[in-house]
Amino acid sequence: MTSTGMIEIETRVRMAETDLMQVAHHANYFRWFEMARVEYLRARGLVLKDLIDQGILFPIKEVHCDYRESARYDDVLIIRAKLVVFSKVKIAFTYEILRKIDGVLLAVGETTNVFTDLSGKVTRLPNHIVQQLGA
Repeated sequence: MTSTGMIEIETRVRMAETDLMQVAHHANYFRWFEMARVEYLRARGLVLKDLIDQGILFPIKEVHCDYRESARYDDVLIIRAKLVVFSKVKIAFTYEILRKIDGVLLAVGETTNVFTDLSGKVTRLPNHIVQQLGA
């Protein structure tokens, strides 16, 4: 994680994530966004299970992906997640997915999550969590 509120992780495209042409299925990009988002929170000391144990859920409200180039089987990907909005009721990230070997930008995206209670009603984060994520 950097001081700019960004994290960078790596993953490899698995055969199960591709079609017969060994091109990554489009739905995997959302999974890769989630991997980076979860690691961003973990780097801030917040494990999603801890939120759930406190009765706070983290559902997606909006998601967008602009596909530029195809990821293929066995490509090593760099996934960057940057925090762009944070409040007591929502959090938003932007993403970049690049192929590591040549730095080609494969996709960019955005997600917005809201914080809810277990019944799905929007809720405010407790101050101690706001301080932890806002640090």
